[in-house]
Amino acid sequence: MLDMRQVRETFDASQDFTVGLEEEFAILDPRSRSLVQRFEELRDAAQADPVLARSVAGELISSEIEIRSGRGETFAEAVALQAEARERLFRLAADHDVLLAATGTHPWSPWQEQKIIDTEHYRRVEDELQYVAWRNNTFSLHVHVGIRGADRAIAVCDRLRAVLPELLAISANSPFLDGRLSGLHSARTQIFTRSFPRCGVPDAFGDFATYADYVDWLVRVGSIVEHTQLWWSVRPHHAFGTVEVRICDAQSRAQDATALAGLVVACVAQAALDHDEGVAPEPVPGRLIEENLWRAIRYGLDGKMIDFERGEEFPSAALPERLLEWTAPARAALGIDPQLPAENGAQRQRRTFAAGASIEEVYAAEVADTQRTYADAEVRT
Repeated sequence: MLDMRQVRETFDASQDFTVGLEEEFAILDPRSRSLVQRFEELRDAAQADPVLARSVAGELISSEIEIRSGRGETFAEAVALQAEARERLFRLAADHDVLLAATGTHPWSPWQEQKIIDTEHYRRVEDELQYVAWRNNTFSLHVHVGIRGADRAIAVCDRLRAVLPELLAISANSPFLDGRLSGLHSARTQIFTRSFPRCGVPDAFGDFATYADYVDWLVRVGSIVEHTQLWWSVRPHHAFGTVEVRICDAQSRAQDATALAGLVVACVAQAALDHDEGVAPEPVPGRLIEENLWRAIRYGLDGKMIDFERGEEFPSAALPERLLEWTAPARAALGIDPQLPAENGAQRQRRTFAAGASIEEVYAAEVADTQRTYADAEVRT
């Protein structure tokens, strides 16, 4: 199950810049908009649809459902595959009288009422983590990008460590939790990334041999039995030969999710191009990255981040333009032009709440946006 020689072979045979998208949705009662335990019902019904049968997956709790694009040879192909899956999933949900939502957390449904789905993997997760697993009612966007070469994949992961807080700030979309304004822009990151073991920003490994030695050590000391127990916010995916970026909150609007995914793909590709040209910087110490990670959790795009090279602060609002500038060569090569929104989901929700709307009204507007945009086959970019 954890044959690291096979993992090396998988990466050495991988293809650069293929793309896979994974989007997680909350399953809601259409009247109360509270979480409802209907995953198994939707999963079983999805088997009659040839697209959904291969794209629907479970994700920890029975009030959550995930769709996966599968492998796209290009970003545009992955988006087209995911758009088709989105449309079919939302049609299926409507047929079964449930709504789907895409914020990083549910604003009020109690974690104590959620049920872990019955699979071998998630039984193991629950048995090992207990409260940490029970508390993790969160929803995110994951992006896979093919990277050829095992050492090269580790180099890309190392380079992206410092970028993770920046992507989180741009994607922040979970200001509410437990029926109140949390004071955070990404409560999802606080209750998942800060709680799970082997999560958040990994160490810089330098090369695949060092990474493989660490994984072998984890197995030998009984910490893990499968690679999916490495929950880092960026990781080499052993089965797919991809670098997987897992830092982003789920996005309420389909076009925002697509734009964010495009930016993530561009960051991964640019890290690979920089490595190939010998211009990759030395890894930033984890203790410094943690400072930016907290700022992204707490303030999102409304605060300030730290420029590690200059040792000074800059407005977080500048992050989209900075990342677009850095990734310009990769985006030109891959034909990616992400149309990022003027404000992220956390800013939008907090602004509406500050104007006098209740949490229920704010969430209802987000759910309506999700229904309108993800269910529409025309909303592809």
